[in-house]
Amino acid sequence: MERKEAWRLALVLFLGQLVSFFIAIASFTSSLIAELGTDTPLTQSWFTYLSLSLVYGAVFLFRGQRLMVPWYWYLALAIVDVQGNYLIVKAYQYTSITSVTLLDCWTIPWVIILTWIALGTRYSPWQFVGAAVCVLGLGLVLLSDVGVSGGGGSKPIIGDTLVIAGTVCYAFSNVGEERPSRVIGNARDIWGASWYLQATNYVCFAITGFPNMLSAVLERKDLESVKWSATMICLFGGFAAATFLFYTVVPFVMKMSGATLFNLSLLTSDMWAVAIRVFFYHDQVDWLYYLAFGLVAIGLIIYSVKENNTANGGDPEALQYERIPQESSAVNGQHETCSDTNTERA
Repeated sequence: MERKEAWRLALVLFLGQLVSFFIAIASFTSSLIAELGTDTPLTQSWFTYLSLSLVYGAVFLFRGQRLMVPWYWYLALAIVDVQGNYLIVKAYQYTSITSVTLLDCWTIPWVIILTWIALGTRYSPWQFVGAAVCVLGLGLVLLSDVGVSGGGGSKPIIGDTLVIAGTVCYAFSNVGEERPSRVIGNARDIWGASWYLQATNYVCFAITGFPNMLSAVLERKDLESVKWSATMICLFGGFAAATFLFYTVVPFVMKMSGATLFNLSLLTSDMWAVAIRVFFYHDQVDWLYYLAFGLVAIGLIIYSVKENNTANGGDPEALQYERIPQESSAVNGQHETCSDTNTERA
């Protein structure tokens, strides 16, 4: 492996762990909010999209950025993303954080199936081995976590069903982000991928605007019963900040590695949650956590190395996919704009 490829691999793994850390903070704050008796998933998600829209929506409009894929693609992706967040946050009211973490792994097989069908991605046997090692590592975490996370929730069947439905939404969202980010990245380097998700988040806010008007009715009693202490405000703010940073880093991971490695990286979120728990509550860490983290790290490296080998030495046609409508014209338009700008400067 060349030095450049090694640095790229290290960067991908680092960014993957960064998003995993952010999702761990979001899960931790959501579980604490649920433990305090607050059930306002729409309001929680709304603050996330509000912060994303205020920052990236303003920049997007200020720079006069052009949408590089059709508007309805953003709309569809925003709908499934909003729905996925709602279902997962709602699940914390009915089941334990351990169950949510375990069932959230269902995103991985959904993503593998969807990337195989929609993107034409072909996985090598070693990539499946790497994914299996990652899941095995998470299994050790959950084995160690039995009896520690406390309780199975008030209605575990309902909560588990919500999580599984949420993973389907997340899978469609992840694959939907990966597909156009490839074209955008080719048109305007890796930073172009971030503009795609930023525009999507702007649409997400528009979509959640209507549900949150409904939340004045659906969650009115819950909001009225919330005791807005400094702790509660910090938890809502922490959730919004963590998810804001999560959505900011995600497009870079999607562009550099894809949806499957992204979801495999999220398997360490439970381990980061343990680190957070140790920091706040000074809990004892079981030795299985260290072994589990090592297994997930090994699995990610196996998957990433074989992914690079497949991309570099595999059949180029296997890595191609059909562009969605208007992608080609949008990308060509960007190239023409860049050419005109360079001509004027010359």
